[in-house]
Amino acid sequence: MMIFRIIFLLPLLISISSANIVFDYCVGDLSLPTGPTGYSCKDPAKVTVDDFVYSGLRIPGSTKNLFKFGASTALASQFPGLNGMGISMVRADMDVGGAVPIHTHRVSELIIVVEGTIIAGFIDTNNTAFYKTLNKGDMMIFPPILLHFQVNVGSTPVVAYATFPSENPGVQLVDGALFQNTLPSEVVEKVTLLDQAQVKKLKKIFGGSN
Repeated sequence: MMIFRIIFLLPLLISISSANIVFDYCVGDLSLPTGPTGYSCKDPAKVTVDDFVYSGLRIPGSTKNLFKFGASTALASQFPGLNGMGISMVRADMDVGGAVPIHTHRVSELIIVVEGTIIAGFIDTNNTAFYKTLNKGDMMIFPPILLHFQVNVGSTPVVAYATFPSENPGVQLVDGALFQNTLPSEVVEKVTLLDQAQVKKLKKIFGGSN
């Protein structure tokens, strides 16, 4: 009797599981504003294979900055074929001595080292630091929201790729959040325990004011 119930329910379960698939794809129309659910769909009659191909990650990110770090991104805003797919990728380049400063995303991140050696890690909400030296071919997962970082500890430049379960994972650098804004220096001093001179210096470096 049980087997007949399963056979009876199977088509129903299949129909429910596929009920959310209405279109094969929704290539983003970048000429229209984006919203919480992404971009509006491009007219399917105007979609071509080029909408599903992106070559931007061939190009290294510029490392001519304070952190000696550059990023090339493949998000829906550059690669419209990702729209609605729930996935994206970033290429990270670090010169010798470079670092990806402590930052956070809305979603998890999976990183793989392609060239070089890094120390990568994250800090959980109990303030426990999980970090390890990664070499070519090694991978590490960073849970969503948690602060994480990468540092080039080798003698050669680093190339790494990170993937995200979102076409727009967002990013917030702690340094930028604290010093690239109009928050009064007095407030920053209170919440960081830094002295006024250091806060003013960092605001100048990162382009903040007040």
